Amino acid sequence: MKDKRNFMLMTLGMMAFLTNGDNYAAAPLLLKISQDLGLELPQAALSVTAYMLSFGLFTLIFGPLSDRYGKVAIIRIAALGTALFSIIGGFAFNLPSLIIFRSFNGAFGAGIFPVTMALVGQSFNDKERQGALGKVMGLMFLGGATATALGGIISYFGSWRLVYIIYGVGELIIALLIWKILEKDKGVVEHLNFLSAYRVPLSNHRFMRLVLVIFFVGFAVFGSFTYSGKLLQSLTGFTVLQVGLILSFFGVGTVIGGRIAPKAKKILKHGFLVTAGILGFAGLYALSALNNVYFIAVALFGFGVAFIFLQSTLVATAQAKLPAMRGTAMSLASFNMFVGGAVGTAVNGKIMAVNGVNSIFFNASFIIFVVGIIAALFIARFEMRQAQKKPF
Repeated sequence: MKDKRNFMLMTLGMMAFLTNGDNYAAAPLLLKISQDLGLELPQAALSVTAYMLSFGLFTLIFGPLSDRYGKVAIIRIAALGTALFSIIGGFAFNLPSLIIFRSFNGAFGAGIFPVTMALVGQSFNDKERQGALGKVMGLMFLGGATATALGGIISYFGSWRLVYIIYGVGELIIALLIWKILEKDKGVVEHLNFLSAYRVPLSNHRFMRLVLVIFFVGFAVFGSFTYSGKLLQSLTGFTVLQVGLILSFFGVGTVIGGRIAPKAKKILKHGFLVTAGILGFAGLYALSALNNVYFIAVALFGFGVAFIFLQSTLVATAQAKLPAMRGTAMSLASFNMFVGGAVGTAVNGKIMAVNGVNSIFFNASFIIFVVGIIAALFIARFEMRQAQKKPF
């Protein structure tokens, strides 16, 4: 049974690795995309906004669908769809086509991350859940950051178009594997009703304020990381290949952070998320202020650890607040995270045009610090209420 669950984690983790990499690969590629299609950089960044916004909106659909028809069924369809549109994205010929293809890619991708998190959440008990979620999220965000290295390599020796095509082919292989090996689960609700599905979480103010915190995590993390390639290129003059390799330190941080999160939380207790906020502040502030490549690599690593500490804890707590509706809970959590990222990307594009790229990371450092403090307060209160309910 344990081996079966571990195999499930690895398969879903690899799909998340590729799907998120498909999105993050844009960070070092935006300059090449803009040059190839004759666009300004903020225009090219609209493809990232389109992906994230579409992803966020469609999570609201896939969550209730997964609670009704089973999570594996939704993951199967979503994996196939996102693979096909990733490949098609490599054939974009102007800004509208790029936005449309990436929007469809994000729409199907919305059925991967939140539903996978819900499936993992229902497959593990309370003690094992954060560790299991951390492993999948670590692979997901390792995919995001190594995409900068892989994307840089492929783009350097070939074309940015090959990046999306190769990722799509990889996703297609894993999608076929998912269709073959994952056993279908049963739905947890008898009737599909989107209004009633969201009535419960939307009326739970404690749940909603938690997912609002996730919005600001997305704003600070996704909204800034999109421009990290531009930051490094402006500071160092490095090639897209070198920039991609440096950015992969963020992904290494997410993987290591995902593995040590349960132990770190046990040691730090209620100071765990405060520590994450401080670490995130230090990493982002260093990115805005330093120009030494080695310090930047360390800052990216710390930024990755801080992000996974925050996100894995917030996601696990969101599921714990709605244990009978994990798919719907993850839909709202993912909606806030990716819409936050889309808004952050759009807002930061305007900030960069006025104040320069460094200001993006300076602002994000304070946002993530405040998020860490607020998240620590909310989750400490939740855990105290849970402890009071348990019989002694």
